[in-house]
Amino acid sequence: MKILKPIALLAVLFLTIIFTNFTEKQVKIENNEAINYLEKTEVAYFASGCFWCVEAIFESVKGVEEAVSGYAGGLTKNPTYRKIGTGRTGHAETVAVYYNTKKVSFQTLVDVYFGSHNPTTKNGQHPDYGTQYRSIAFYKNEKEKQIIESTIKKLNKEFYKGKIVTEVTKFTKFYPAEEYHQNYEKLHPENPYVQKVSIPRLNRFKRKFPELLKKEKH
Repeated sequence: MKILKPIALLAVLFLTIIFTNFTEKQVKIENNEAINYLEKTEVAYFASGCFWCVEAIFESVKGVEEAVSGYAGGLTKNPTYRKIGTGRTGHAETVAVYYNTKKVSFQTLVDVYFGSHNPTTKNGQHPDYGTQYRSIAFYKNEKEKQIIESTIKKLNKEFYKGKIVTEVTKFTKFYPAEEYHQNYEKLHPENPYVQKVSIPRLNRFKRKFPELLKKEKH
């Protein structure tokens, strides 16, 4: 076994210290970036009919990083599109909205939610009907619950005359939908349902809330 000379040994030790410090610094920077991202990013959950439509609407809003189609509100574990279609799982087509709290508030998302569907329709949004298409605003804490309930109270008084049937439900579990459902409207603009239902619904929302829209990419 060769013995390193004192100078060579010192050089190795020096490089080891430098490399270790550099690596630790890089890890700390990466972790801080992740922490900062998590600190300003939250998730809200909404159900209001076909999730293809709902996902596209929320993804058009400034401050929304991502919207994921899925299932929530029921008791059945690991639901599938086919299972919830029976109306017996208790789940509704739901969208998880990942948003930057520095750019958009939960209140604004609630306004988007109620402003982009008919909250007075029982178990459905035209042309889709059944418990899996019902209107549900999920909350994760008391503050979110208060925001939702105060918004409903205001809308009932000013527009809907007490007819809102939206469920205000404590969030428990979200199951992402099958991969082919994700970004469906964007990926399948030629689909007849997308052309006749999803795109018109998105365009109605855009006309109603132009100030909330992301800038179009050219």
